[in-house]
Amino acid sequence: MQISLDNPASAPQPLSPYYSQVARVEQADGGVLLFLSGQIAEGAGLAEQTRGVFETIDALLKAHGATLADVINIRTYLTDITRLDEYASVRREFLTGTPPTSMTFEVPRLFRPQALVEIEIVAAVSAGG
Repeated sequence: MQISLDNPASAPQPLSPYYSQVARVEQADGGVLLFLSGQIAEGAGLAEQTRGVFETIDALLKAHGATLADVINIRTYLTDITRLDEYASVRREFLTGTPPTSMTFEVPRLFRPQALVEIEIVAAVSAGG
C-alpha cells in the first residue's frame, strides 16, 4: 500500500496552506481509494455553494483518474438542516447513479463564516479502472 497527499494543480487550490485536499491510497491489487478533505465554495446561497463544492470535488477526482461515479461515501455539514431538500436537489445533479453511503450533520458554523455547506468524500477506483 502506498499513500500520497496532494493539492492537484488542475483543481481549485485549498483555502488554507495547512491541509492537503486529497489522500490517495494505492492498494496492493491496483485499486485506489481517494479521501477528499472537506470542501467549501463561495456563493450567494446554498444551491450555488453546493454546486461549487461538487465542481471542485469533480476536478479533484479527475486529477486522480476518478469520477463522481466512483464516490462511495459522502459526509455533508450544513449550517441549516431545514434546507436539506435544497442541498439534496443539487447533489442529485452530480451524483446520478446509485447513491453512496452518506451522513449529513447540522453544525452551528463552518470555518469560514459565509460557508453554508462543507462536503467530504471517499471514492474507490478498481484496478480495472
